[in-house]
Amino acid sequence: MKIAIVNDMPMAVEALRRALAFEPAHEVVWVATNGAEAVEYCAQLTPDLILMDLIMPVMDGVEATRRIMAETPCAIVIVTVDRQQNVHRVFEAMGHGALDVVDTPALGAGNAQEAAAPLLRKILNIGWLIGQQRGNRVRSAPVPMRTMAQRQGLVAIGSSAGGPAALEVLLKGLPAHFPAAIVLVQHVDQVFAAGMAEWLSSASGLKVRLAREGEPPQSGTVLLAGTNHHIRLLKNGTLAYTAEPVNEIYRPSIDVFFESVANYWNGDAVGVLLTGMGRDGAQGLKLMRDQGYLTIAQDQSSSAVYGMPKAAAAIDAAVEIRPLDKIAPRLLEIFAK
Repeated sequence: MKIAIVNDMPMAVEALRRALAFEPAHEVVWVATNGAEAVEYCAQLTPDLILMDLIMPVMDGVEATRRIMAETPCAIVIVTVDRQQNVHRVFEAMGHGALDVVDTPALGAGNAQEAAAPLLRKILNIGWLIGQQRGNRVRSAPVPMRTMAQRQGLVAIGSSAGGPAALEVLLKGLPAHFPAAIVLVQHVDQVFAAGMAEWLSSASGLKVRLAREGEPPQSGTVLLAGTNHHIRLLKNGTLAYTAEPVNEIYRPSIDVFFESVANYWNGDAVGVLLTGMGRDGAQGLKLMRDQGYLTIAQDQSSSAVYGMPKAAAAIDAAVEIRPLDKIAPRLLEIFAK
């Protein structure tokens, strides 16, 4: 993979170079010392992946991510020395399309290969995503929609790259006493899950917290998948975290949750698939549609990364394709009846 490094700290650049050297297939194609240089270099030679620092002079990593994703889009991973202190900047960068975040590998801290492993694992996952083959378009027969009744409602939402900002917009469009349960599955490392829940609560005005093992979705609370295991709905209507299936590249997997909703939810439900790279969520959304549930995918023009919604549209998993700002009003229209 052709990789670029954006960092103004020579020791951090050296640490990243040493970590990447454990995988001979990776090549560092350029190094930028600030965001402005990164935007310029990316226009000249767009890499497969950028390892982007957050705090830099001239232009920080958030603005550089926004500019690159708008002008010469490519995969971006935020690499920072202290991700806990930079949590809000991380979510801003992810809102603009950054895929993931990881700590800068520590030089001289015990086993160097072990220190490099988290970074190399994330790069492996992203390489799989950006290199995967697109499936053929499959046309499905129309599926009758369920008639909404006065039963417990659920909104199942999946998002990835660009998701934090998209979730903020969607949740802001819903009232505090929205009459349906909401469960969010966002591709984010569990280290950041609690911070993301707090950030979404503050930004949206709704009560957002991490989903707990064994609790049922319930109206009045927005639950966010909070571990690196998958979250699924059980037959008894409660939520559980599970390591299976182990071959799912993203943890938590949107497909796993959507599939469990299709199989076990006894009330009314709507599946929503937002911005993201790859195909996670498309098959699960299709299963929800096949069960007669309303399914919605974000449209291309409002998506930071039009990967997952595009994959859903390609297999007719989405009953409706809507701009981001039109999804909350549609949910209100459905569940306010």
